[in-house]
Amino acid sequence: MEPITLVQLNRMVSGTIRDAFPDTYWLAAEISDVRFNPNGHCYLEFIEKDPQTHTMVARAKGNIWNAVFRMLKPYFEQTTGQAFVSGIKVLVKVSIDFHELYGYALTVSDIDPSYTLGDMQRQRQLILRQLEEEGVLDLNKELEFPLFPQRIAIITSETAAGYEDFLDQIGNNPEGFVFYPRLFQANMQGEKTEESVIAALNRIYDHKELFDVVVIIRGGGSTSDLHCFDSYLLAANLAQFPLPVITGIGHERDETVLDFVANKRAKTPTAVATLLIDTMEESYQEILQIQSEIIDQCEERITSGIQQLQTDSYRLHANTTAILSRHKTALDLYRTSLRNASTRYFSQKRHQLEAIDQFLQLSSPKHILSKGYSITLKEGKAVKSATSLEEGDYIETVFAEGKSRSQVIQKS
Repeated sequence: MEPITLVQLNRMVSGTIRDAFPDTYWLAAEISDVRFNPNGHCYLEFIEKDPQTHTMVARAKGNIWNAVFRMLKPYFEQTTGQAFVSGIKVLVKVSIDFHELYGYALTVSDIDPSYTLGDMQRQRQLILRQLEEEGVLDLNKELEFPLFPQRIAIITSETAAGYEDFLDQIGNNPEGFVFYPRLFQANMQGEKTEESVIAALNRIYDHKELFDVVVIIRGGGSTSDLHCFDSYLLAANLAQFPLPVITGIGHERDETVLDFVANKRAKTPTAVATLLIDTMEESYQEILQIQSEIIDQCEERITSGIQQLQTDSYRLHANTTAILSRHKTALDLYRTSLRNASTRYFSQKRHQLEAIDQFLQLSSPKHILSKGYSITLKEGKAVKSATSLEEGDYIETVFAEGKSRSQVIQKS
């Protein structure tokens, strides 16, 4: 058998493939190793991974020629908001080619952006479901938002336009509230966003007692830049962060996984600033309302107290007057009774004294002597019995008028 050349063999394979696969086919695959050639062509790989092990199970080279790529790329990116880059899943219409020199390849002629949108949404849902199964999805949402969120840790790029807008908004708020912002530098787009934002969260965590809230903001940019915020690791870190987090990283119609797990979400950096200012205003108005209620209650209690005091004073005066009147009447009765009793007492005592005086007068030696009696004295003492006398004693006899001295001659 005469051998054939490699070119001949490859032509046979090419012809066989064209005959076996004459049509175009819609292919669902992940794109990888996307390269843009200066001549306008796009070279890439289509890959498929095992859904369980994530190991690669199939690979094929792909081409999108200049004329087609100039139309497909802007159409895809405008519709999906996602850049045409490695790592996304696409649904493309391909034809199967086998070139004698370049080998097997799939040539793209059309693309369906809705498939990529659906896959992006599915990826978000898978991440959210995983966070929910792990019990962390709503942890940050459940944190109590502070009444006065003044100490703000800001995660963003220092050069981001949104950062300056945010600082201007909170620094020049018409209510004059004072805020204390501090920047924690991070990449806000590109492949390093996940790692950079997580590192910023870790730095804030080391000083978490110094802050009330964390804000993650970015300004401008395309919708495709938001894809980096659909990250499981970033969302898991944010969901479990001990401080309330506010996101302001996208446009009104875009919502990333990070927005789903944050405590609060605003459209833009200035909207985040407005949220903080409004929170301060609501708390301030609530304090004013409480203050007004306290003042009203105090005034009401003071007025009520004064009225009660006046009522009590009137009642006390009336009661005191009545009591004093009753006591005066009683005292008058006591005084009259005491006066009458005293009069009777002193009259009785006077009669008694008069009787005693009369008795004493009648019992006095002078009165007795006046009745013809006499008193015999010996040595100045009354002689009550003759036995106390001895013959020869000198005695003195006292009469009503005068006295005499004699000597005992004989006693019997």
